Amino acid sequence: MDTHFTVRPARVEDVAAMARVLVASWRETYRGLMSDDVLDDPGLVAARERFWTAALVDERYRANRVALAERDGAVIGVAMAGPPEAQASEWSSHLYVLYVLAAEHGTGAGAALLNCVVEPHESVALWVADPNPRAQAFYLKHGFVRDSAVQNVEGVRSIHMVRGAHGRD
Repeated sequence: MDTHFTVRPARVEDVAAMARVLVASWRETYRGLMSDDVLDDPGLVAARERFWTAALVDERYRANRVALAERDGAVIGVAMAGPPEAQASEWSSHLYVLYVLAAEHGTGAGAALLNCVVEPHESVALWVADPNPRAQAFYLKHGFVRDSAVQNVEGVRSIHMVRGAHGRD
């Protein structure tokens, strides 16, 4: 498989393509874990466009790092990391989004996106769906370990994974 792709910071003009990739990735990844009503909602792409627009232009999210991977001008993956939501978090960063189209798994795009939005020295946490063995194996390979936290949001069980030293950098 061709592994030539580009990773770059996302721009507002990318939001439509980013929304389509996110929704396609959700449908590939979460079918059977998330409600079909959510995944098949005709307004899902437009809602994700609003999400990405806010992530890129709203002052509240100015500390976030948002990136995309593209091949031949087409977006194939998206990522976003930023400050943890909880002020008292033990982690300096939180990985909020990392999705790569299934056809692009194994190309290195996921690792490149991760490295673009999270510095190697940062302590970082994330939530990953469970079961999602491929994603969990990816994060383990990149130095994350599971801690004891579990959450259930909209019927999807997720486990907490962390990397790096405890405490803010």
